[in-house]
Amino acid sequence: MNRSHSWTDYQERLSRVIAYVHEHLADDLSLEQLAEVAHLSPFHWHRTYHALYGETMAATIRRLRLHRASGYLANTQQPVARIAQLCGYPNAQSFTRAFRSAYGVAPMDYRARGGHVVFRAGLAQVQDAGYAVDIRHVPAVQLAGLPHRGAYMRIGQAFETSFACMAAQGLVRGDTRWLAVYHDDPAAVPEKQLRAWAGLSLPAGSSAVPPLEPRTLGGCMCAVLRHRGPYATMGAAYQWLYGHWLVQSGRDALDQPVFEEYLNNPRDTAPADLLTDICLPLR
Repeated sequence: MNRSHSWTDYQERLSRVIAYVHEHLADDLSLEQLAEVAHLSPFHWHRTYHALYGETMAATIRRLRLHRASGYLANTQQPVARIAQLCGYPNAQSFTRAFRSAYGVAPMDYRARGGHVVFRAGLAQVQDAGYAVDIRHVPAVQLAGLPHRGAYMRIGQAFETSFACMAAQGLVRGDTRWLAVYHDDPAAVPEKQLRAWAGLSLPAGSSAVPPLEPRTLGGCMCAVLRHRGPYATMGAAYQWLYGHWLVQSGRDALDQPVFEEYLNNPRDTAPADLLTDICLPLR
């Protein structure tokens, strides 16, 4: 088998499993079942995945389920028992234990006092919580990635598939950067029609190979809000950035989409310690 064929085969296997996991988080997901999707033995599939992603498949499933749950808690009024069911937990008690272990608070406490509440409370509370907007030039970054259509909280599938493609092509480095573009306002566009794009930085001198698409972000002045905490809070942060900061700043937004850069890794970072730069291009 030549190297090009090896890349294609590897990408297809990983993409199948990534898609299956994201589409079936509410279901029972066993390692044997996922190995069958990948067409590998359970032993080899588990080792391959762990070596590539730096966490076990069980850890990935747990992280994705709780990530999805945090979005429901922050952005909907779904009862905790229903959220547990939607995220693959047998009952509210087991979900609450898992959520408290990862997020440090019970689900209802997160809903009542999470960072999304701070941003929705307005300007003074956000500043009191230690958030500030830094206006600076953000250098251009050359990226390769994939589009995402649908709920923004589910863009992880596009990131994971992009990562698998780049890793198979030998393009992932220790300093690889992860960035995303969110084109639409979730308050104005139906969830199924939301458009986003997930990409990873390319090493110097390399280029995107299909199915990856090339894109350049940055290269302009930006208002940068460094967000600390779960990704589920980001929607409220956007509302504050546009609805409070921008209208009071005297600045004009450039005709380019806002983008995010993820500064640490959710696989080895507690949700409360995740760092994200939200970059709003300015004229």
